[in-house]
Amino acid sequence: MEATAQSKQRYIGMSHRKLRRVVNEIRGKNVMEAVNILRFMPYFASDVVLKNLIAAASNAQQKYGE
Repeated sequence: MEATAQSKQRYIGMSHRKLRRVVNEIRGKNVMEAVNILRFMPYFASDVVLKNLIAAASNAQQKYGE
């Protein structure tokens, strides 16, 4: 069984289409690969998604250990 964790961010001042364009690029990838992809994307939405991804990884570490 694969460990999963969630992190939600509310009140983002950006359209869902701009965010979805970034999220679709990292969907299904592991955390380290997704972080590397997001750091080099030229969109502002990648910063928002990266912050949320780091929060979700932290939640998973707290919940499941290493």
